[in-house]
Amino acid sequence: MVLNETYTLSNDVQIPKLGLGTWFIDDDKAAQAVTAAVDIGYRNIDTAQAYGNERGVGEGVRNSGVARDELFVATKLAAEIKDHREAAAAIDDSLATMGLDHLDLMLIHSPQPWADWRGGDYAEGNREAWRALEDAYQAGKLRSIGVSNFEQRDLDNLLAEATVAPHVNQILAHAGNTPSELIAYCEQKNILVEAYSPIGHGEILKNADVATMAQRYDVSIPQLCIRYTLQLGAVSLPKTANPDHMRSNAEVDFTISDQDMDALRGMRIEDYGESSAFPVFSGK
Repeated sequence: MVLNETYTLSNDVQIPKLGLGTWFIDDDKAAQAVTAAVDIGYRNIDTAQAYGNERGVGEGVRNSGVARDELFVATKLAAEIKDHREAAAAIDDSLATMGLDHLDLMLIHSPQPWADWRGGDYAEGNREAWRALEDAYQAGKLRSIGVSNFEQRDLDNLLAEATVAPHVNQILAHAGNTPSELIAYCEQKNILVEAYSPIGHGEILKNADVATMAQRYDVSIPQLCIRYTLQLGAVSLPKTANPDHMRSNAEVDFTISDQDMDALRGMRIEDYGESSAFPVFSGK
């Protein structure tokens, strides 16, 4: 069963292949969502400072009834933080807010602040923030460290001076948006890819070809899309607070054929509709 399967990061830390994304889950509902997911069998929980629900996620982790070392808990440094001192303080703030003595993974949420997505030059600021993550990693506060939404040039900027290479790059990857070159580059550098929004923020549900393919496998469109990201070699992070959806999202023990993988890889979503207001869905 996929909930029992893991990948191994470059530092030998095990990370579950399927996780729970918590974007858009309110702080006062996050604890209940996390405890429900853990009860179902999820062991990988993903949040971020920007989600505004770290407190609730931490409460859910602490009250889950499962030993802390059996859970993989990740958060992300706010995209606007491009300073070593501020980053170091924010790492400690996340630990305090979540009520945890360590995190299993912490990422730089974006190479640019959201207000300047894919904009100016933040190379030095990213190196400063990365140095703070390295310090926290060496101090044992973080079991692994990584980045999110980083393109190859952003990764190269860190790798040029890093004492610890990123263990993870969490990116938008789904049927309809498969950044194959970036995925291959991360694989070459032994950086594990995590796929957020594996169902394309819901846009893929409107695709008739994907619906037809899912019917052939006797699965739902979300199940097909989650399986697709897993077969890309990525951690899949579908987001939901609905326990029924959590269960369904984990029922992906089937194999997509090579031909169908190629078809899904070649699909393109050009417009995310109202979601295009979010930088990551803007097409930049």
